Amino acid sequence: MKTTAPPPTEPQRYGLLLVPQFSLIALGAVVDPLRLANGVLGRRVYEYVTLGLGPEAVASSDGIRVVPDCAMADSGRLDAVFVIGPNPIQRNGLGEITGWLRRQAARGAALGGVDTGSYYLAQAGLLDGYRCTIHWEDRDLLLEAFPQLIVSTCLAEIDRDRYTCSGGVSPIDLMIRLLSRPPGHPAMAAQVADLLLAQQRRPDERQALCRLQRQAQSPGLLIDALEMMENNVEEPLSLAEISHHLGLARRTLERLFQRQTGQSPGQKYLQIRLERARLALLRGNRPVDEVAQSAGFASTSHFIARYRQAYGKTPAADRASRPE
Repeated sequence: MKTTAPPPTEPQRYGLLLVPQFSLIALGAVVDPLRLANGVLGRRVYEYVTLGLGPEAVASSDGIRVVPDCAMADSGRLDAVFVIGPNPIQRNGLGEITGWLRRQAARGAALGGVDTGSYYLAQAGLLDGYRCTIHWEDRDLLLEAFPQLIVSTCLAEIDRDRYTCSGGVSPIDLMIRLLSRPPGHPAMAAQVADLLLAQQRRPDERQALCRLQRQAQSPGLLIDALEMMENNVEEPLSLAEISHHLGLARRTLERLFQRQTGQSPGQKYLQIRLERARLALLRGNRPVDEVAQSAGFASTSHFIARYRQAYGKTPAADRASRPE
């Protein structure tokens, strides 16, 4: 069944900027809701055009190459621009993208950052004073480079004319919310979600919670404990504090972790902290002692010893081996 909406004077036009090594799944998660919305409405209300720095094919992070519809300089009128970000973030040679994004903002285009696309909006100074988000792996890197930003841990953020989301399939959550606005409407957006077989998640749902849902068959108390650990890395909680908050005896908490994860609570907490530290090392440039402190280690030497035990090399050696 088709639904109707007041026809706009002309289609709303989305420009999708493909940064080399962009996320292919994120591109599809932006485009398909727009395509399906046109089908539900029975007319072309939304247009989308893929853009490259030039006319050449752009390689995605999984090696599939996409020939853009045009170079970004030839994009014409755009109502919204979405930067489909790469993995890993490319931090050099951004001048051309930065200048073009600033010109689009000056022309009144809404701006979106998908996956790591938020980094490029921030680089252009276009997220200052806006609430935004980015994939959880890159949040520390974004804040390290742009400490003035307000960066949430939500799946998606819509703040006036800035739209950001965290990558993977989260652009679907963002687009469903945007499609509920004129020239679309909530009933049409719901039909698009149904066609995508997408569970309608709230954009303000936290990414950390989604990651913990991989333990979905585990008891709720374990999920609660893991979430507390994820949210308290720089200043780790004691097991007594976690147990007290959950209303459990410490021994009960230990049995729960051993039964469900094969690890003690302390071992699991250490793993979470080391994983967070490794992400900071491999994706950023902060000194090792600062990374150690951000992961809750009072002693850098203790951090280095634990890191080498977990990953087989020192933090400095691991960072030196990362691909440029």
